[in-house]
Amino acid sequence: MDTATAPLSFHVLAKPTGAICNLDCKYCFFLSKAELYPGSELRMTDAVLEWYIRRQVEAQQGPEVTIAWQGGEPTLAGLDFYRRSVELVEKHRRPGQTVRYTIQTNGTLLDDDWCAFFRAHNFLVGLSIDGPRSLHDAYRVDKGGKPTFDRVIRGWGFLQEHEVDVNILCTVHAANAESPREVYRFFRDELGARFIQFIPIVERVNADGGTRFQEGSTVTDRSVTAAQWGRFLVAIFDEWVRRDVGTVFVQMFDAALASWVGAPPAVCIFAETCGDAVALMHTGDIYSCDHFVEPKYLLGNLTEAPLGEMVGSARQRAFGAAKQDTLPRYCRECPVRFACHGECPKNRFILTPDGEPGLNYLCAGYKAFFTHIDRPMRIMADLLRRGRYADAVTQILPAEEARFVAAASRAGRNDLCPCGSGQKAKRCHGRANT
Repeated sequence: MDTATAPLSFHVLAKPTGAICNLDCKYCFFLSKAELYPGSELRMTDAVLEWYIRRQVEAQQGPEVTIAWQGGEPTLAGLDFYRRSVELVEKHRRPGQTVRYTIQTNGTLLDDDWCAFFRAHNFLVGLSIDGPRSLHDAYRVDKGGKPTFDRVIRGWGFLQEHEVDVNILCTVHAANAESPREVYRFFRDELGARFIQFIPIVERVNADGGTRFQEGSTVTDRSVTAAQWGRFLVAIFDEWVRRDVGTVFVQMFDAALASWVGAPPAVCIFAETCGDAVALMHTGDIYSCDHFVEPKYLLGNLTEAPLGEMVGSARQRAFGAAKQDTLPRYCRECPVRFACHGECPKNRFILTPDGEPGLNYLCAGYKAFFTHIDRPMRIMADLLRRGRYADAVTQILPAEEARFVAAASRAGRNDLCPCGSGQKAKRCHGRANT
């Protein structure tokens, strides 16, 4: 292995409790990963913990290091585990090295002690909520099949009381995909959330009927459809761009704006290549990606090899390059490729219109979304280039649309809309006059 080919910095998503969780969310792809470790207690030992911390701070060549925890449910490791992890960071980090902590949790086990600890060490907490009660409880249930909404909201309350930085992580699936505004307004208005991530649920059905691996070309009934995903994003964006820019931060919209500005991709799914974010299991095993914790993607164990060697290995570099190398012609010629780059490889399992494999299952939704937001994104990108704040779009866009509506009202029956959409005026801004 060659550390020379490793990136200057890379992300490790650590799973201290392996695949175990106190919930039984019906769409969870990770619970079945416990089968990879039969007989294991699914707990990271203190020895592996120290190996991880030491390897991680050694491998990062930049001034910042992120220690990221996920599961399963990572709080099952217990608060003392994380207290030890912070002590080990202080023991091993280099002088001048800044360490940031993140944890993704279902929130059901949080209390004052947990949240005081998060606040004291500036943890960024990702809290999984799928919307209002009925939408959340559709799939996010406990081991007894009982709803979890009240317990999650209780955890949210502790986080707010201790002023912990929180991102809402909302999965989008068959149960909530048709309620975008209800979901968004619940987060914004009822919870007062200001940082939100939306994650599409795409469950591929394997040959044996399970969903353990990224194999198969059909999906479960719980999965969001491409059309639903596009409509969901468009509906929320249209509300956000008219009133919430600069006050509510939606990861998908921030990532899109980065693409329109020409900045580096804000999230790995929209990068041209990948491979710089690996998954660490409780045993020290390193896998190519959190979504590819499968035997054929096992890179090695951090107790036996440095992280930089595994991330920089020819095998992992090939894994990352394949995202670009296998992009179908349909995608390479797409006008919104710059914003998408085929999205996540785990979702690229359907055929293009001309029969080429490797098209993203969500392609139609992304294409509709990125096409729809082009004009507002261009306005915000221009504002930023001129040293202004992007939130000025909330005044510019309504005024511009009012001009288009007025001009469309004067257009002939078959004239094109003055907005430049290429549609007839009567089917675009002229609709406001009918």
